Amino acid sequence: MIEQSDSDLKADILIVEDHPTMRKTMRIILEQEGFNLREAGDGKTAMEMIEEKVPDIVFLDLNMPPPDGAEVLRWIRSDPETSKAKVIIVTAQGEESRRDVMSLGADHYFIKPFSPLGLLATIDEVLAGGVG
Repeated sequence: MIEQSDSDLKADILIVEDHPTMRKTMRIILEQEGFNLREAGDGKTAMEMIEEKVPDIVFLDLNMPPPDGAEVLRWIRSDPETSKAKVIIVTAQGEESRRDVMSLGADHYFIKPFSPLGLLATIDEVLAGGVG
């Protein structure tokens, strides 16, 4: 059996998005890059999945039925175990919500619509420790 080195391992990513088409688009892009993916269509399911296994990265939509993305982000950051996850907010709201969401502890703020290259560059930046 061939063992993978740490550099060969791809991040474990949870996509939290209530819009099925957006979730599918993100999944297709990320699957092609070999990431380990899980998906949640709402905040409650996302919280259950995070409790089960904390992902490396959470792509978190802001505008979902309660609990919305901001509530899920507060919950992630409130527990030392779950707070290890990097959280990338994905929203169509534009720049007006950036400051508030970043103050809650998001690692990056990503605006829809997006390009596949932009999505992948954001992952690289967050994993390298950058904040945007």
